[in-house]
Amino acid sequence: MNDFYKDIIIGTVFVIGLLGFISGEFIISSALFASAAIASNVKTNGKRSKTDQLSWD
Repeated sequence: MNDFYKDIIIGTVFVIGLLGFISGEFIISSALFASAAIASNVKTNGKRSKTDQLSWD
């Protein structure tokens, strides 16, 4: 799956979470916001090069 489709999925989950929050489904919307945040952070942290990571050498 390329980056465009991941962005679409993360955006869709965020919008569904926002709609759930507006409708009063706070537990479901919290879970959707959390999954969108985790997926977004995993995606951005996965793109780091090897030089950005700590080294014990």
